[in-house]
Amino acid sequence: MEHIKKYHSESLLTAHGTIWIEGPVSSEILQTYIMDEGLDAFREPDEQHQALCEIASLPEGRIILARLEKRIVGYVTFHYPDEMERWSQGQMEDLIELGAIEVSPSFRSFGLGKRMIKLAFLNQQLDDVIVFTTEYYWHWDLKGSGLSVWDYRKMMEQLMKCVGMVWYATDDPEICSHPANCLMARVGPRVPISSVEQFDRIRFRQRFMY
Repeated sequence: MEHIKKYHSESLLTAHGTIWIEGPVSSEILQTYIMDEGLDAFREPDEQHQALCEIASLPEGRIILARLEKRIVGYVTFHYPDEMERWSQGQMEDLIELGAIEVSPSFRSFGLGKRMIKLAFLNQQLDDVIVFTTEYYWHWDLKGSGLSVWDYRKMMEQLMKCVGMVWYATDDPEICSHPANCLMARVGPRVPISSVEQFDRIRFRQRFMY
């Protein structure tokens, strides 16, 4: 299928200066930016920068950024699920994972996460796909935020709901390993019922639970 990528940008004036929220950003443009040193939740900033460039070069990959001049201070990634995960079963062309969202600690008071996610869905460009995210409590910055695991879960749910993502049940072992973990997804209005049914089959391997 053709993956529609419609670039959009908006600005936000802050005490740090003007922050630009933009995307999807190409790999070539990404290479001209640098990563804020606070973006180390998943790997070292330089390594994460390279990962973003690789995702942006994928046909289905898209990177949404928040940046201060040439410095990336936040990002959201969209791509096909990893081939080692159950979500890649069926090789669905219209199943896309919201894989990571991160904002540098010094820039977390401006609502950048919500702004980046909402920008990603502008112009109906994700209306032909199912976008899902797997939320695991061990990825959350509980110490830095000062939130309890349940307050952080509530915050993530509200963040994803801003673009119509809702909670979905699943028997995935990793998600079921802790009650705070969850699966959320948005089924685009142009997604065929056959894809919705296939997503349901992927969500549940133990048929008696379905």
